[in-house]
Amino acid sequence: MLAATIGVPVGGDVASAEHADSYLGSASDLTDLPPAGSELEHEVSGAWFIELTEAPAARGGQRAELNRQQRRLLAEADELDADLEVRYSFQELWNGVSVDASEAAIARIRQSDEVAAVYPVLTIEAPEPGGLAEPAMESALGMTGADIAQSELGLDGSGLRVAVVDSGIDYDHPDFGGAGVPGGTGFPTERIPFGWDFVGDDFNADPSSPAYNPVPMPNDDPMDCGGHGTHVAGIVGADGDTAEGGVRGVAPGAELGAYRVFGCGGSTTADIILAALEMAYDDGMDVVNMSLGAAFATWPQYPTAAASDTLVDQGVVVVASIGNSGAAGTWSAGAPGVGEKVIGVASFDNAEFAARAFRASPDDELFGYSNATAAPEAPEEGSIVMSRTGTPETADDACNTAGELPDLSGTAALVRRGECTFYEKAINAQNAGADAVVLYNNVAGSFAPTVAPPTPDDPAITIPVVAISQADGHELDSRIVAGETTLTWTDERTIVENVTGGLISSFSSYGMTADLTLKPDIGAPGGLIRSTYPLELDSYAVLSGTSMSAPHVAGAIALLLEARPDTEPEAVREILQNHAVPADWSLVPDAGYIEPAHRQGAGMLSIDKSILAETAVVPGKLSLGDSADGPVTSDITVRNDSSDDVTYELSSIDAITTADEPHNPGFYLGGAGVDFGTETVTVPAGGEVDLQVTITAPDGPDLGQYGGYLVLSPDEGDTLRVPFAGLVGDYQSVDVLGDAGAGLPELGEVVACDRFVELDCTMNAEYELLPDGGTFSMAEPGDMPVILVNRQYPAENLKLELFRARSDGSVGPPFAGRNNLVFSIDHLGRSAAANAFNAYVWDGTRPVGRRGMSVDVPDGQYILRMTVLKPLGDPKNPDHVETWDSPVITVDRSGS
Repeated sequence: MLAATIGVPVGGDVASAEHADSYLGSASDLTDLPPAGSELEHEVSGAWFIELTEAPAARGGQRAELNRQQRRLLAEADELDADLEVRYSFQELWNGVSVDASEAAIARIRQSDEVAAVYPVLTIEAPEPGGLAEPAMESALGMTGADIAQSELGLDGSGLRVAVVDSGIDYDHPDFGGAGVPGGTGFPTERIPFGWDFVGDDFNADPSSPAYNPVPMPNDDPMDCGGHGTHVAGIVGADGDTAEGGVRGVAPGAELGAYRVFGCGGSTTADIILAALEMAYDDGMDVVNMSLGAAFATWPQYPTAAASDTLVDQGVVVVASIGNSGAAGTWSAGAPGVGEKVIGVASFDNAEFAARAFRASPDDELFGYSNATAAPEAPEEGSIVMSRTGTPETADDACNTAGELPDLSGTAALVRRGECTFYEKAINAQNAGADAVVLYNNVAGSFAPTVAPPTPDDPAITIPVVAISQADGHELDSRIVAGETTLTWTDERTIVENVTGGLISSFSSYGMTADLTLKPDIGAPGGLIRSTYPLELDSYAVLSGTSMSAPHVAGAIALLLEARPDTEPEAVREILQNHAVPADWSLVPDAGYIEPAHRQGAGMLSIDKSILAETAVVPGKLSLGDSADGPVTSDITVRNDSSDDVTYELSSIDAITTADEPHNPGFYLGGAGVDFGTETVTVPAGGEVDLQVTITAPDGPDLGQYGGYLVLSPDEGDTLRVPFAGLVGDYQSVDVLGDAGAGLPELGEVVACDRFVELDCTMNAEYELLPDGGTFSMAEPGDMPVILVNRQYPAENLKLELFRARSDGSVGPPFAGRNNLVFSIDHLGRSAAANAFNAYVWDGTRPVGRRGMSVDVPDGQYILRMTVLKPLGDPKNPDHVETWDSPVITVDRSGS
């Protein structure tokens, strides 16, 4: 079986000895993250977006012609025997349809003159709840200056409409003006006058889930039964009584729109999100917040990103989380946050939180903790002796499943995080007799674990599981070593200063985008945020994620637009970026290093300074592309709307460079050269000055993502900054299909599958590699050849073409008409990990004629050729194209 034969190494090697003096370590070295597993992980392709050639209505397209074009497409599909089942039709912000179809049907219709591009309809996972009890929302507001904007500037977002595209909002919640009891308030309400449920409670788009239910049941009631949307909405604009434990969000006077795209659990799809964007546009929203995204969809052309850009052009500010895939390495940001005009938001950890606490002997010191999701809550009284399953140096503490843990009967087991899942650690300790588990972090800071069983057949965790910081874990370990240590549960709370507060969150995704645009754009608090939650789910909860940082920015924009209503949507981002503050490198803080610009963007949001600003630099960021053609000279303009001249000292600071394997990046000192041509500039009152700045990339490492900040320090007033980022070397030298350890691409066959969607095995898939070729009956999807592909980098296009095989196993001549295309897909991101893959099935047909009709091939021997166009590559340049030929595929329908 595939999973038993393929291993994936994880390295920490320096990419080039030439740059060893600047090498600071790899992600696996510095984060103590577990390596990728040895089993290949299937990334399900799902349905398809078909983008059409006419401009959408919001960009001047005529609705009559859009209707005619979509009808022509479907009529042509019928002629070509391309079975397309339309899911959604789009015209307002993006012109096209989403369909359920096989790869063969997509290959046929892709050749239509009506079609501009084809993309996968990606599945967007619903973020998991979890976190510490009662962190301080107030500290998060203070980190961004929102508290000053409210208390000193008198702003609350009144008169602005903010759309929350999420899991709905509990409009019964008193912090949104509801009755405070389930069912006590009808929809719409005064605070939430807009909204729609696009999916229904039971919807779940994850084909690998036992609860898979991809049939939406839309209705007019966007009540939240999952929790995520209510939490996000609370950050944007809750208006609760904080003295009574309520939450006050960033813009408590703004109206909210609840556009529900998730069911009570599970995932949604990108086409449903696009439908929600079109409704938000029709409802006249001023700001749209999307605390969601498709990880690794790094192309701004992806439909949700492209539609969001159109929305911005129509006067709506769009904010989206950049993603929670930071542990997966670089190029991990997701759409819609990668949209060219979308404000993509990174996450910073909250500064402090109020946590539940237990006491420990011998001095009864308080230790703050969080309850793990899916475990019973810790009691508020009672004592228990502590034990330990390893030491602070035991990387795989409690990961042993062979019953070799010590007897933990009647104790609270102290367990170090790392190497295996929280569930594995908890179930192993539970099976060894523990009455409770105390998990401590393997890196600085606090964390929010979940111990939900991986499948319904796995046993549940029935004992309390709590999480504490690394420092507290080490302290308790030393106490246990010194003598018997007793843990006493209490109902007390303790204010905990988060040691990672103000640093980028460990989960926050890295950019850049596939077209080398600097992303994310800005950051805000997203780690350990307390906000509103549905009444039936305890009313309040603490979650972490870029899902929480995005609404901080969306709410702040409502304050900005209230204070400065004439601000154009694209200018909003520039204003925010000018006054953001870059943070230290989170992996080695307080050492003088700056977090990569392609991970934090401009830095931490500072909304009060942005609102009061009278000076600015445009553009707000510089995307430099690759350095193949040498230094890049950019024009910037410094504006001064104040009544006094301002003189700036011009300088720059370097950020950390990332390079090597994208899934396990190495970190290097920066070294970009920045030349303004002058040391100072004076901008007259009410005037502006144009400058040119030339930025030279570091001399390595090759294909490193580098960056930094232009710094304009005034003789009086606030410092202005402009983030920049680029790529060292020639972007088209990347190996998209290079072997990162997965041994792909390769021909394979399905040997086990619990569910097929179209031709794709979507649940409990097992594949066997066939490096020497194989024979297929083509009777059903499980008897068809599969090409398994891992992409180390984004790709402009991937296509499969069919050829006859010669007797010696080489590629034969093309078929009559030279039309060999059997599959083509545009703008693909990199694979999620070194061991992740997509499976592309060939159904035994080939195209005939100019219009893409297809017929079954006769029994015989064939070869599939994969061609990948590198990102931003020229298809006519052979150096920009990678090819791979399959082993010989024998079609034998008769079984002879």
